[in-house]
Amino acid sequence: MALTFHHKPGLVVYLTAGDPSLEVTRAIALEAIDAGADVIELGVPFSDPLADGPVIQRASERALARGTRLKDVLALAAEIRSARPNAGLIIFTYFNPILRYGLRKFADDAAAAGADGVLVTDMIVEEAGEYLAEMERVNLAPVFLAAPTSPDERLEAIATHSRGFVYAISRTGITGKQQSLTTDATALVERIRRWTRLPVAVGFGISNAEHVAQVAEFADAAVIGSAIVELIGRSTPETAPGAVARFIKGLRQPATALAR
Repeated sequence: MALTFHHKPGLVVYLTAGDPSLEVTRAIALEAIDAGADVIELGVPFSDPLADGPVIQRASERALARGTRLKDVLALAAEIRSARPNAGLIIFTYFNPILRYGLRKFADDAAAAGADGVLVTDMIVEEAGEYLAEMERVNLAPVFLAAPTSPDERLEAIATHSRGFVYAISRTGITGKQQSLTTDATALVERIRRWTRLPVAVGFGISNAEHVAQVAEFADAAVIGSAIVELIGRSTPETAPGAVARFIKGLRQPATALAR
């Protein structure tokens, strides 16, 4: 199962569910889809998000303070699926909330909510046997992270067990905006393609139209997270959906237009 990207490159948009509220996250997600996002990653707020930079950490803290839990994110996913049946929808989480919820129950409820797949940030493919079995049982696509430092054996395993798409990390470290993409990203995507025909999405640091244009040269999709979460944090609940929609539309502007 591969997720469909309707644009070149596709856009995967990460949102921290519940920041500033579940209602606003729903409105932002729908506006983002209508503005051209191919896939929405609904981030489950977590108290110790080690892979995330300060922008998403603070968003998680705000969402948790408002009482947002995994069950709320799954209910939100169901609402988004009902409103936009053809959009790609991924549950983005750390494994601890799934453990507390119960792996089998999570798989059942995520599938019932209409999610296409799940990305567990701290799940390594070598220890994912039970998780993979549950994903296969309910026909959810497991999405794994591939890093520039991953040896070939791990990349082959990631490519073999991923469904939907493979998430290539553009650099080592945590999420957050950066000035330019490293050559590591291009080399990593080339390595991943040895073992899979799934789409490859590049994330960590993608924050503007220039980055998206660069990704289009060597990958299938760009993942935008911190830049959008930061924009939401700067906006009011009333203006955030429109601000995100305008930002997403701007990501597809050619570089010549941006230079004017």
